[in-house]
Amino acid sequence: MTDARKVISVVIPAYNESECVDELARRLTAVMNAEEAYDWQIIVVENGSTDDTWDKLQKIREADDRFKILRLARNFRMDGGLTAGLAHATGDAAVVMTADLQDPPELIPEFLRKWEQGYENVYMVVSERQGTGPLRRFNSVMFYWIAGKMTGGAIPRNASDFRLVDRRVYETVNSMQERNRFVRGLFAWVGFKSTGIEHERPPRFGGESKAHSLKVLDLASKGILAHSYLPLRAITATGLVISGVSLLALVAFTVRFLVSGVPFPGFGSIIGTMLLMFGLLFLFLGVISEYVGLIYEEVKHRPNYVVSQRVGL
Repeated sequence: MTDARKVISVVIPAYNESECVDELARRLTAVMNAEEAYDWQIIVVENGSTDDTWDKLQKIREADDRFKILRLARNFRMDGGLTAGLAHATGDAAVVMTADLQDPPELIPEFLRKWEQGYENVYMVVSERQGTGPLRRFNSVMFYWIAGKMTGGAIPRNASDFRLVDRRVYETVNSMQERNRFVRGLFAWVGFKSTGIEHERPPRFGGESKAHSLKVLDLASKGILAHSYLPLRAITATGLVISGVSLLALVAFTVRFLVSGVPFPGFGSIIGTMLLMFGLLFLFLGVISEYVGLIYEEVKHRPNYVVSQRVGL
């Protein structure tokens, strides 16, 4: 009696990817046909698109029932789409990737070989980014540097969302119901046996990038704050340092006054110091407000996604 064939789920959020989904389906089909030892479940999460992505996905599904469609009620951003897709995955392992083909499907067989060797979290390490401007590359470098410093290296440098994870890994992540989800950080946090595969990230196949600087900055800040208490600890440390310096300065000025009898006149220095202190105060209040905002999102207990329609699931 032979063992049951293992199933690989592929989770792909798609938002206004009309120009990419047909090519995506073609290349995924080639991978599936080449990996005949596995059964496949392709879950495309239609993430509130305003173009004809939904119509094209239905035609793809009609031609190949291995493709399943999960339609969300509106756009829940990348991590909301990944969360929705992983919640519906049933495979022995799951691949998460984007629909713009910057995550090349041809890398999936390499992920599978690593999984067969016992690795439970296999991710792509971006060795070079093609088709991106200097600002986008600078943002990526700064994000990974800051994230690494603030999370104690929990988020690997240049690790992308594109990865294969064992069922144990994605079910553990599914059980974590926090609202401010940074899926890449959650995969890093849960641990398990992990490895990276270096690969160039090609330019998107078609359409326009949704990774605008302000959106990326918002996602990065929430992701880092959700995985690090370092900014709060920095406030405490800064307060202690300033208090210590102020105490030493007070002692020095008091001794000077007793010895020379001349009070410290520096009006400009006093005003400058006051402005500096107020600037630091509002900066710290801003950091605290970001954490309060994250707490506010958590206590509302709103779902991370809302499903409008399921096809094949």
